[in-house]
Amino acid sequence: MSESVFRKKSVHKAVADATHGDSKDLVKLLGVRDLTSLGIAAIIGAGIFSTIGRASFNGGPAVSLLFVFTAIACVFTALSYAQFASTVPVSGSAYTYAYVSFGEIFAWIIGWALILEYAVSNMVVAISWSEYFTSMLAGFGIQFPGYLGTDYGSAAAAYETVQAAGRTGISLSTLPGSTVALAQAYEAAPQLGSLKLIADLPAGLITVLITALVYIGIKESRNASNILVVLKLAVIGLVILAGAFFVKPENWSPFAPNGVAGVLSGVASVFFAFIGFDSISTTAEECKNPQRDLPRAMIYCLIICTVLYVLITLILTGMVNYKELGVDDPLAYVFQHVGMDFIAGVISVSAVVAITSALLVYQLGQPRIWMTMSRDGLLWPAFARIHPRYRTPSFATIVTGFLVAIPSLFLDMQFFIDLTSVGTFFAFILVCAGILYLDAKGISKQSKFKVPYINGKYVIGIGLVVALLFTWRSGLFLTGIQDKPLLAFFWLTWATLAVLAFRNNFSLLPVMGVLTNLYLMTELGVSNWMIFIIWLFIGLIIYFSYGYKKSRLAEKEVLT
Repeated sequence: MSESVFRKKSVHKAVADATHGDSKDLVKLLGVRDLTSLGIAAIIGAGIFSTIGRASFNGGPAVSLLFVFTAIACVFTALSYAQFASTVPVSGSAYTYAYVSFGEIFAWIIGWALILEYAVSNMVVAISWSEYFTSMLAGFGIQFPGYLGTDYGSAAAAYETVQAAGRTGISLSTLPGSTVALAQAYEAAPQLGSLKLIADLPAGLITVLITALVYIGIKESRNASNILVVLKLAVIGLVILAGAFFVKPENWSPFAPNGVAGVLSGVASVFFAFIGFDSISTTAEECKNPQRDLPRAMIYCLIICTVLYVLITLILTGMVNYKELGVDDPLAYVFQHVGMDFIAGVISVSAVVAITSALLVYQLGQPRIWMTMSRDGLLWPAFARIHPRYRTPSFATIVTGFLVAIPSLFLDMQFFIDLTSVGTFFAFILVCAGILYLDAKGISKQSKFKVPYINGKYVIGIGLVVALLFTWRSGLFLTGIQDKPLLAFFWLTWATLAVLAFRNNFSLLPVMGVLTNLYLMTELGVSNWMIFIIWLFIGLIIYFSYGYKKSRLAEKEVLT
């Protein structure tokens, strides 16, 4: 069995499989501009319009540096993705790349993790869209029922907070306005027996509408994405230019009010903002020239979005004190704070439209991962079914719609933000490590784009020694491992890579990708890991009860 679960798919077979069966009917019309637009649409979504406020609230202005650090980690990863995309121009993203590099069991794990990543990411985007939508309606004097615009858990928790405050004599004026509003929504909600009927209806409805658009066709999805991205970039440009006039440099001091720990507490939120670039690779089979355009688009969109995120963070934390940014609509909030209600209104209206583009890209990506896994025999054949008229993975798209819409009606945004990062980090680490495999096996010679080679024979080991000396002398080594036991695994991995690099002349940049993603992974909470492990366990049950036996590679083994 051990050999079977590690069976690999050759690059030739991966490409050949994409040209046979129903998936050959996918429409090839995406160019580098379209792909870059899709990447920007995915990266600049709920991250810049919502979660950036939460990260700044915890870390202060120094979160701008966290964006840079996270972007560097993503650059290493993006280069690795780009090489894989030029070598294996097939839909499936990291799932396909792991199949070629490490074998079927790792491919399944990554594919299953990507399903979680895309679904959870879209839930966050849908909930963020709902918040901006109800705020926009309020700006026009339309009060959307509070109990139909939030999740049950948040409303119930807010109600308990208000009740507790009343019992202890604390004035409601000292509580955040959002908490009081949620408590009022809970109280006003109709009941069915003892159950309060509370759901985030706009989040569910927008998911259904976007799923319908993705179902209809890639051309329609591309056109909608391009229009929405232009609007989104115009709004961000307005925020940067207008906000610059209201920046008070004293708000940037202290730069890191809660220290390194405060800055790193925003890792999940900040990293969530960047994960969209890998969604570009899921459209490989709908590109006109994937081996040339996919690598370019990944790098272009990552550079553009990093610059914009850093500028926006500095503008936000310069306009108001970081302590005021713990809101879900920070861009609109800061302009309301300085009396620019008109711009705040423009942002709220534009955010509703702009966040839609991120929702569209994630809904576009996930069905194509389902499709690729099904084509390999690891999922049921229905997931690979292509609609005869619309030429999209029809069944997979419908399943994706249900998978995102239903949870977004009832669950909290922060829960999803934390959950999405574990699987993504894991996928990114394997993609970076996969480049080392391609190099070792000589497969990189087939790549039209290659990660720039920098010999890490000595650098990786020297870096390890320097890092260990610094952390030991500063007392951070032992305290760090005590606080975050996963750091021990990080140091062990670095030591192992240093030895392997010395023996095999590993390329430096993929190794840096592995280490930076692994370090960021250690900053995530225990609850994130527990939920991911449960999800992984469910996935392995499905694999061994169905995929292991039905795999196309398994059928080949039987024939031979």
